[in-house]
Amino acid sequence: MSDEALLGPLEAARIREGIAAAVIGAPDGLAAALERDADGYLRLVDASRVGAEEASRLLREAVQGARAAGHSWETVGRVLGVSRQAAQQRFAGTPAPGTPTGGEPGSPERRILSPVTAFNEMAALEEAGRDGWHLVGYGPLFLEVETSEHPWEHCRVTLSSGGRHRRMEAEGWIPVGAGWFPWRYYKRALGPVGKR
Repeated sequence: MSDEALLGPLEAARIREGIAAAVIGAPDGLAAALERDADGYLRLVDASRVGAEEASRLLREAVQGARAAGHSWETVGRVLGVSRQAAQQRFAGTPAPGTPTGGEPGSPERRILSPVTAFNEMAALEEAGRDGWHLVGYGPLFLEVETSEHPWEHCRVTLSSGGRHRRMEAEGWIPVGAGWFPWRYYKRALGPVGKR
């Protein structure tokens, strides 16, 4: 355990149990197959691989989120139980999902809002949305927005809010990307934008 562990032993145990339960419980019939079928263990290896890849992705995004919230590499390293240099070498060059791409000729104009943090990005999106810009991509310290003919509203909710996600989509909210741990971003068009 690192010198800077912020979770108690019970919290850490619940996370470990939850991951194990997801790995064993998500593939249909895997738990039962382990009792009678040697191939079930190969499915368990594959499910564990997927779980490890997802845990690694969540850790990368959590580190980028901590950096975007203003925490130093020194602090991040302490929480991870490694040096500042080790944390920076492992996580600084990690490409982010939703990294901006160049637009096609004739496509709507795009802008990068940067630097933004977990604490000011929603205010930046609110201001951009009023002027007809909507979120199309994001990553550590940036938001990518695209112009349109309508004002937009944006919101973010935690990824664990499964029922809420379905309700929001039923209310016309559009998910943007796959989420940036721990957030999922949504947008919704409003009425036409006034003359610019």
